[in-house]
Amino acid sequence: MTFCYRAAACAALLLTAGVVFAQGAQSYPAKPIRMIAPFPAGGGYDFMARNIGQRLHDAWGQPVVIENRSGANGNIGSEAIARAPADGYNLLLGGIGPQALSVALYPKLPYEPLKDFEPVSLVAAQPNLLVVHPSLPVKSLKELIAFAKAHPGQVTFGSPSQGSGQHFGLEQLKLMTGTNFVHVPYKGAAPLHSALLAGEVSVGFNIIQLPVPYVNTGKLRALATASTKRAALAPNVPTMAELGFPIDFDTWYGVYAPAGTPKDIVMKLNGEINKALANPEFREKAGVLGLELLGTTPERLTAHMKGEIARWVKVAKAANIKLE
Repeated sequence: MTFCYRAAACAALLLTAGVVFAQGAQSYPAKPIRMIAPFPAGGGYDFMARNIGQRLHDAWGQPVVIENRSGANGNIGSEAIARAPADGYNLLLGGIGPQALSVALYPKLPYEPLKDFEPVSLVAAQPNLLVVHPSLPVKSLKELIAFAKAHPGQVTFGSPSQGSGQHFGLEQLKLMTGTNFVHVPYKGAAPLHSALLAGEVSVGFNIIQLPVPYVNTGKLRALATASTKRAALAPNVPTMAELGFPIDFDTWYGVYAPAGTPKDIVMKLNGEINKALANPEFREKAGVLGLELLGTTPERLTAHMKGEIARWVKVAKAANIKLE
């Protein structure tokens, strides 16, 4: 009898838990959601956060408040979400910088990307373009490498920041070719773009939507796309891999919640976010920026992060890249 009583009690408890679990997703969201974009307004992180947030608001009727909390290559905003309540009302629009490159760059990162976050969806990828100022007498990647070898330590190579994906791409190029470019980091993609147009730096990797219009008018020259496939905005530009140098570092973006966020809420977010990413209007707006909207399972985002962390840690060690 005692056993039967306990079994019945356990069954009732499990049933109750199941009802509460289900009700959590059904009633969510019951108040405004905060989503942190860990970089300044106007960039890809901000664009993705605001567009996803707007579509979640349209679907659920609750505001999604976008907070731009920048600093330390995205680490400050990421840490804020890692330490936030795991209730589904705190989200991060993270990506390659704070969730992968930072592991390779910072000896004492204040969070662990694979432990402190609940991945929701890999939402977008954005290719980068290798461009040169027309004053540099090169018209191909092969010619650029030859010129750099003939002028060691004299060719300037710009990136949006120290420790950015573009900086890592430069270090990979140097390691693969034995060249000695002079790295010039800027404070963002826009300042780098201005510097390239003015000829302050001769070469640079940058997010594709900024240089493409100027490539089309001859004010910049495109040599290669640092992606696994040719970019829709520059279909005639070969990939680095096609030219013999398998360098790809798409600027990717993902949505995260704090670790411990209920699985049913994570899956509800996943479903609605992936539905938003399939929206034709959203896809058209993103395409103008060279963004490919994705939408995956949480497990796919986790696997992607693991692969990215492993390869960038290897590059950082080989090139001795680190930040304090």
